[in-house]
Amino acid sequence: MSVPTDNPALLKAQHRAISRQMPMMYFILMANTWAVAVTHMSFAPFWLTAVIPSVFTVVCAVRAAHWVKSHKIAPDPETAWHELNRTNRLAAVIAIVFTAWSFTLFPYGDAYTKSHVAFYMAITVIACIFCLMYLRSAAFAVTAIVNGAFIAFFVSTGQPTFIAIAINIVLVCAGMLAILLINYQNFARMIGAQEETQALSNENLRLANLDSLTGLPNRRAFFTHLNTELEEAREKGKRLAVGIIDLDGFKPVNDLYGHSTGDRLLTAVGERLSAFCMTGSMFFSRLGGDEFAFVLSGAPDDQGIVAKADEICAALQTPFELSEGTVFISGSIGISVFPQTASTFEQLFDRADYALYHGKRAKRGCSTLFTTTHHAQIHRDARIEQTLKQADLDGELAVVFQPIVDIRTQRAISFEALARWTSPVLGQVSPGHFIPVAERAGIVSSLTRPLLRKALSIACEWPDDLRLSFNLSAHDLNTSDSILALVGIIQKSGFDSSRLDLEITETAFAHDFDQVQKSIDMLRLLGCGITLDDFGTGYSSLTQLHALPLTKIKIDRSFVIGLHERPASYKIVKSLLALSRDMGLDCVIEGVETKAELATLKKLGGVMAQGYLYSPPLPASEIANLIARWNTPAEAASAG
Repeated sequence: MSVPTDNPALLKAQHRAISRQMPMMYFILMANTWAVAVTHMSFAPFWLTAVIPSVFTVVCAVRAAHWVKSHKIAPDPETAWHELNRTNRLAAVIAIVFTAWSFTLFPYGDAYTKSHVAFYMAITVIACIFCLMYLRSAAFAVTAIVNGAFIAFFVSTGQPTFIAIAINIVLVCAGMLAILLINYQNFARMIGAQEETQALSNENLRLANLDSLTGLPNRRAFFTHLNTELEEAREKGKRLAVGIIDLDGFKPVNDLYGHSTGDRLLTAVGERLSAFCMTGSMFFSRLGGDEFAFVLSGAPDDQGIVAKADEICAALQTPFELSEGTVFISGSIGISVFPQTASTFEQLFDRADYALYHGKRAKRGCSTLFTTTHHAQIHRDARIEQTLKQADLDGELAVVFQPIVDIRTQRAISFEALARWTSPVLGQVSPGHFIPVAERAGIVSSLTRPLLRKALSIACEWPDDLRLSFNLSAHDLNTSDSILALVGIIQKSGFDSSRLDLEITETAFAHDFDQVQKSIDMLRLLGCGITLDDFGTGYSSLTQLHALPLTKIKIDRSFVIGLHERPASYKIVKSLLALSRDMGLDCVIEGVETKAELATLKKLGGVMAQGYLYSPPLPASEIANLIARWNTPAEAASAG
């Protein structure tokens, strides 16, 4: 009589099915009981035809109400098992009690009322079999108790009609029980199939939300989790922090050792980040590529958040031991906090990304918390972006020039073209503001083209021994259409392309390197020189330097500041100068502002320098005067 416990899903399904059918069974039982009781009221005692049926009615009504209530509740497997076992026991008790009542009522009345009792027992047991079809043990118990007593009792009467009825009931119930077994097996198989389908669906859902490489949740899972945590934080008045992690130096490792090594490195990064999930308040995911993110629930104060982010940065700076060797990378993190600096799902992510962008520009390998200052910058940048998109770039953009000087002769050998923008709406806007905004918005190429035309037009008036240096954005090299447009401008300018140096920054390597390489090859075929700007700031590898037809490198000014007082900077510049000589590349040192820095560069063997020590950026009209002054021996001597 006990219900098996080896299939929790089947137990729950049986409970759901029984809870729908039991109220109907009790209704049929009561309706049939009162029908028999009414036909016997003129023959049988009151207690037998009214009192006992009333007691039955109360008990059945209570049980029916219980099942109606249970139908609205999804029980756990253990509760379902207890309910089904209780139904088994009650089914046997009710079958015995109702059978005994029927036999007690049988002696009263005429042949018609006695036939009614036989009909009542037969039809009621059939209804019970139907209603208990999803609980086999109870159906068999009721059938055995009622039919066993029914057959024995009516056969004992010796009445042929009752004996025939008993035989018919046995055959009908046997057929019904056979059908019940088939239906139950189909029911059990259907539940099993549903369970397998659900398990497969759950596994597919898990895989759909999992990054297969690192084992961390993926971008989809991150945004789902962020949305859930944000709603909870809003309801409970808690703080929530979002951090975006970008790996610094990953691409050179990937390019140098290959993608398989890069994948192993990302897996190792995922393992280190997972170690921070032990507290349960941090949720890490991989957004894609070398970008990860985290959600910090119940975030502490800003200082505590930054401290936790700095721990992550420190963990990523620890060398990674791979089969190819020891690999050094770092991670920059941008953070935003709800509700202090962001109030919506989109703001949390976008402002963390904004903090990351600015953090990487200022100092890589550290965490940057989005602040009210950044908020003001967002509004400023948004205004700049909208104004740029509506600007008359040909009329509003201008070019100024800063000399690149041969340290040995103290004469200008080249001029770098630098962008200036005077907006009728915003006034003069610093290139340190509008160039990054244009790059971030993907519209920097629309600035490059008019600036290049202006610079080439001015340079056509220079002496033939002066070169022009012009900066290109990574966006200018990322598509064949962009580079063809630049080639067309150069060819139409009338300026000798062999006197043109095009500067690219190391950030170009973070994009499509193959396309960048094709673009540079095309410019070199045109005769242009290619300078790698801001060399040493973290993106390029020696493999890439060898792969590109470079003619010059430019040492970033961050290494030149206080060069004579900072041993680390001194060694870096010394190494970079040696590297350029070994690779047969010219080398420009930018940002030279003091005579002490210049003296140190001379000592190290530097040849070309650029900086405010020689001259600030000048309008085109002043270049001729500057050249004339420097061509005077006395002026040249004083400049040195």
